[in-house]
This record gives sequence, structure tokens and C-alpha cells, in this order.
Amino acid sequence: MRSSLHGKRATQTALPAIASAVLIPEAPSLASVDRLTGLLDRYGLLDRLAAIDRLTATTLLIVKVDILRFNDVNSGFGYDIGDALLCAAAARLSTLPALAVARTDGNVFALAFEIDDPSFAGAMVDNVVDLMKPRFLLPGASLTVQFAAGFATDCVSGDPLQLVRQAGAALQRSKGTACHEPRAFAAADEREARNRLRLAGELQTAISNQELLFHYQPQFDLGTGDLVGAEGLLRWNHPTFGLQPPSRFIGIAEETGIILDIGAWGLRTLATLAARINCDRRVPIRFAFNASVLEFTQRDMARFVAQIIDETGCRADWLTLELTENLMIDEPAHIRAAFAELRFLGVGLSIDDFGTGYSNLRYLENFPMSEIKIDRSFVHGVAHSAAKRVIVETIVKLGAALDIRVVAEGIETETERAIMRTLGCSIGQGYLFAQPMDESEFHTLLDRGLILREGWSARRLLTQLDGNCA
Repeated sequence: MRSSLHGKRATQTALPAIASAVLIPEAPSLASVDRLTGLLDRYGLLDRLAAIDRLTATTLLIVKVDILRFNDVNSGFGYDIGDALLCAAAARLSTLPALAVARTDGNVFALAFEIDDPSFAGAMVDNVVDLMKPRFLLPGASLTVQFAAGFATDCVSGDPLQLVRQAGAALQRSKGTACHEPRAFAAADEREARNRLRLAGELQTAISNQELLFHYQPQFDLGTGDLVGAEGLLRWNHPTFGLQPPSRFIGIAEETGIILDIGAWGLRTLATLAARINCDRRVPIRFAFNASVLEFTQRDMARFVAQIIDETGCRADWLTLELTENLMIDEPAHIRAAFAELRFLGVGLSIDDFGTGYSNLRYLENFPMSEIKIDRSFVHGVAHSAAKRVIVETIVKLGAALDIRVVAEGIETETERAIMRTLGCSIGQGYLFAQPMDESEFHTLLDRGLILREGWSARRLLTQLDGNCA
């Protein structure tokens, strides 16, 4: 019962001929079949792998594939569409010449292949990924879906469970990369998987142990130099690993649901700080905070924010929720309603990393946004790119026409600041002005009534102040 693939020739055009040579194994028992898709389940996969009579000259390849942001499909379109997507994905994967195809978790699939040489594994995985790229036409929805993939190979008759685990560890590394490229298993993946399990457990107590904190990156009016706002950037002061950026643990928090507790803590912390800082200020400071899409799908966000505002004495217009716009949801009604209620309260809504996601202009048309944050990729190198200048100027004019504030992220040079100001961008944020700083440093800036003159940075002023005090 084996199928052999031959290096670079293992392309999609070659698959039909290969598939015709594959013998269909004996039907598994119902106890080992996934009821939704008809594929093997996790136990059925392990039983099938254990029963394979392998030749010593061949290599076993396990590929694991994950449908990214699958919870957004369920939340935005409904569980019936989510189930239809799973079945459609299963149908595509079943056309491959695999020894076994299984649904091992909610939105994770696993495939087993027998190949002639370990060097052929990459070509086989490319076939799997390419098969999943075309748009899924489902009853009531048409979706282009992103996938992550990880794989592992074994040249000897080793433990199938270990091989599946290794493919799963590689999958986690694929999910953690920006473009979610397929990843081969490496020994470091197992260490990373163990660390992720450890972090998930320790994250449960991070709030109660007061290990979470914010660093604040100031935002300045590019015309006057006044400090007008700050973005609260989450950090985890882990007792063993030290200060961890959000990229290290937010994904784990979303997978485990802890993100709801973290989001509640973060919003309450910022609202309390804003109320304390702005109580005597003539011109208040706005505080921005990244909100997870899960907070909008798992709780009544408008009511929750209103409750925190009432508890802390913070004014609604002192808070801005930043939302990444690379969502796969086609304007679900309940999220539109939540946005409208938040804006009615006076809470700001900002599109973070504008220009890098799915639905930029449609968001501006259909959602009551109060702010656009131009992604740093358009700011960096703007002095040497006419195209970037045109893009930035267009976004600024669009913001002005829609009465939406425009913030330029990632300003690192005086030239970039001057160009952003000339193009009409009102607010800037970036390392030219200040790196993210702790609360005490931020208070120092506020206490000194900082006005950022050309050629100066907040970090430089802080250093000078410390020197004068000494």
C-alpha cells in the first residue's frame, strides 16, 4: 500500500497519474471517522500509520494544514458556513495521493505520504498548499482562505505519534510567520512547542501576578510639536524569560481565550491612567490600545467599554481602540453595530496598519472609523519613492474628506517627518520621536510640558533632563 513521488516532478499536473496507482485501504471503523467530513479522525490516522507496511527504502511524510482565522468564519458567517468550508477543504485534500487524510482537530488536517526520497517532501507539500489556494465557493459565501502548513519526515519505521507531533510543531512555526510559509520540522520546534505550552499555563496567572504592563509610544502633532497621544503597547514581564513583546504571547492568548481577560485588564488599565493624567490637563492625551477581534465576537464590546468608562471616570473620547483591518469577515452586522455604539459613546476607532489588509476602502465606507494609521511600510523610504508619496497623500486627502484623523506610523528620520507634514498628515509616531517607554518616563514627558521642536526627540530630551538632575 504505497505511493511514490519523484522530486520536482511531483507537481499538480502529475497528481492524477500518481493517484491512479494508489490502492484504497480498507474502510476504517466508524469509531475512527470524523463525522462531519468523513475523513479519518486523529485516532484513525494513528491506526492507519501503524498498519502501514513500509519499505526501508522509502520515507514517510506527514503534513499538517491549518485553516487560519477559522473562528472568524464561524463568527462572521455562521457555523453552517464554517462546517461547509471544512467539508470543502476535506474534499480537496481527498483528491491527493495520500496514504491517509485526517481531520485531527477543529480546523487542522493531516496527510500521510510515502515518498522515495526526503528531498521530495517540499514538492509534495507545495502540491498540498497549491490545491488549497483557489477560492472556496460555498452555499451563501465565497471565501479566499489562508492556510499554514508544517511537515515532518521519517526515513525509518519510527513512532507515528512522534512524527505527527513533529509536524504539528512545524505547523505552529508556520502560523507564527508573517506569510505562513510551509515549514519543515526542526529540533527547535519541539522546544518551542514545549515553551508555548508553558507560556499558555503561566499566562493564566500573569494578570493576577501583575506581570503585564504597558509601554507607551508618544504621538506628536506634526504641526505644533505638542504631545497629543500615546499608544499603549502590551508587554509581559515573564519571571523567567524577561520582558516579552506581544508577538510572543498574543497568539497563545487568542488560541486559549485568555485574550478576553487580557483585553479587559488592558482597557481598564488605560482608562484608569487616562482619567488620572487628564483630570487637570487643558488639552487631554488620547490613549490607543490594540483590541482583538475575539473581543468583538465573544462579548458585548460597547456595553463592556461603557462599564469601564463609568467605573474609572475616563471620558470616552480619551480612548481609541485600534483594529487591524486584515479581517476575513465581510462586514458582519453585529460588529458594525458594536462599532456604531462605541462611536456613539465617543470612543475612537482606528484602523491600524492601513493599506496592508483586505478591505481598506470598504471599511471606511461602512464603518464609523475616527482614525487611520498609515502603515510604516509606506512611511519608510518615502523620500525615495514617488509612489509612496502619492499613496500617503491620497490617504491624507481621503481622511480629510471623511473627517478622519490620520496618523503616520514608523517615522524614523527628519526627512520622513518633513514629508509627512508637507503632505498634510497631522500626527506622527515613531523612533525619531521616541521609542516605547515605561510609565515613569512617560509621566516625565508630560510633567515637562514637552513640545517637540525640529531636530529633537523625546528620548534625547529625557536623557538631557536626567543629566541636569544629576
